[in-house]
Amino acid sequence: MMSTPGPQSLAITHLIVIRHGETAWNRERRLQGQLDIPLNALGQAQAGALADTLAGEPIDAIYASDLSRTMQTAAPLAQLTGLTVRAEPRLRERCYGVLEGMTYAEVAERRAEDFACWQARVPGWAPEQGESLHGFHERAVEAVLALVRRHPGERIALVTHGGVLDCLYREATGMTLEAPREHALLNAGINRLRCDGQRLTVSQWADVSHLQAVTLDEVDRRVP
Repeated sequence: MMSTPGPQSLAITHLIVIRHGETAWNRERRLQGQLDIPLNALGQAQAGALADTLAGEPIDAIYASDLSRTMQTAAPLAQLTGLTVRAEPRLRERCYGVLEGMTYAEVAERRAEDFACWQARVPGWAPEQGESLHGFHERAVEAVLALVRRHPGERIALVTHGGVLDCLYREATGMTLEAPREHALLNAGINRLRCDGQRLTVSQWADVSHLQAVTLDEVDRRVP
């Protein structure tokens, strides 16, 4: 007796989720949010190393948020695989409104109440002209699940932002929005998840072994 194929939604989609490479504002601990900040030289080198590592994998599609730092990170991988980077605005970082462009220290000094709510991870709080943590989480997770449903049983690469990575990790592990973050969100790190169309699970997190040579080169350049 032949078995009946299961529903398409149960096909496992493999996700390679990547935070963009380093920017000058990352080094300055400056809130980028949805401002369009490009990669710095190290970030470009990280993107190249990432592409070299992933180029041999059977990737079916590459998506990136439509900001330049993610598109630049995805470009070398697209070139090596022959795929086109598909821009997906829903993969953007959380919008921090009037706080964008400030360093963490400046937010603490100039907008103490906002800083306290931000650091306490208050789900319903939103900076002026920005998104709440709750709204951002819903937007990010639904965006990824929509892409999974578009690619059942395939392997897709998503180049996005630290905040989106955090949302996906919490969704996959059942971690609350309020819980302090203990998981790493590393520039150009490789994070792997699986999804059956409904539930996310973590397979691998924060792998930066492919960046070792790039990091050593950067340290060498800083030596007088």
